[in-house]
Amino acid sequence: MRAEAQAYADSIKQALDLLRRFLDWDRALRRLDELNNRVEDPKLWDNPKAAQAVMTERRRLDEAISATRSIERDLAETAELIEMADAEGDTEMADDGVAALKALAQKAERDKVAALLSGEADNNDTYVEINSGAGGTESQDWASMLQRMYQRWAEKHGYKVELIDFNSGETAGIKNATMLIKGPQAYGWAKTESGVHRLVRISPYDSAARRHTSFASVWVYPQIDDDIEIDIKESDLKIDTYRASGAGGQHVNTTDSAVRITHMPTGVIVACQNERSQHKNRATAMKMLKARLYERELAIREAASADVEAGKSDIGWGHQIRSYVLQPYQLVKDMRTGVTSTAPGDVLDGDLDAFMAAALSQRVTGDKVDVDDAD
Repeated sequence: MRAEAQAYADSIKQALDLLRRFLDWDRALRRLDELNNRVEDPKLWDNPKAAQAVMTERRRLDEAISATRSIERDLAETAELIEMADAEGDTEMADDGVAALKALAQKAERDKVAALLSGEADNNDTYVEINSGAGGTESQDWASMLQRMYQRWAEKHGYKVELIDFNSGETAGIKNATMLIKGPQAYGWAKTESGVHRLVRISPYDSAARRHTSFASVWVYPQIDDDIEIDIKESDLKIDTYRASGAGGQHVNTTDSAVRITHMPTGVIVACQNERSQHKNRATAMKMLKARLYERELAIREAASADVEAGKSDIGWGHQIRSYVLQPYQLVKDMRTGVTSTAPGDVLDGDLDAFMAAALSQRVTGDKVDVDDAD
């Protein structure tokens, strides 16, 4: 098989291998048989909520298994067609086969990502919390750049964005901000973005035009619905009210309407100031707290097989998950997966899907990559 076709075939095989590992193929086939038998039981709908859960799991498994088998079949048939065309010297047919393999490789990648976004809370809306690191104006400006990056990423996916909490920097940028991103699989896509992000650039705030390194942290957690019960004792909460302080307009109030809630057993802190009503801000903050505690439980479960706590490190050197270098060269490098981009302007404009997809895949494979940080 010609080199181009072999490259596409290898890419498809890698996607298929990841899909099978993610599904735990033999277990998935047995589970689908069990679910098909349950669907045929007339007593299933005696409990509509449980029945709906069975139907949802069955549909998800059936779609994933069918998609995997379809790709395997198409790969075998197309590879055979190309080999036959090459043997007969039919260049046009061989070219058509290579084009078909290219399209199949793209489909396999889409199906792989779709399967990876089938976790417990992956289909939920998501909170994205951004905090500037040490460094004053430099890191606060970097935090505002990250806020814009995730807002543009959300817009590219057709998601809606609500600003929940916002604290401006003294000179420029932000000290911290929390956004709620609403849309299908918003949390599933964004969840691997939690961690420290590092920027290297010539500072616009340095009259000597020196190169500066800035840090900011991102924390992503899913919004949860009322069906998920999180037990929170009132005695475990410290609730503070304060005057909203934002960039102006609707984020500024003349009363102590902003609310900050501290969950003392865990140290989790949430805040909301986007409503003029203290009551509404408190209700939103409680939803955020429940979401943070739920995400914390998910992380604890995953920590048994993966070091997901790495994203909770200090906001500084050696803990970053991604570096963004604007000078003296142009490069964005993910320190977990090794994925790079030589167009940081595009990345900062929301072009993040390649980084997110690679991090999702790594959660399944567990493969560690030795990556040298960008200077």
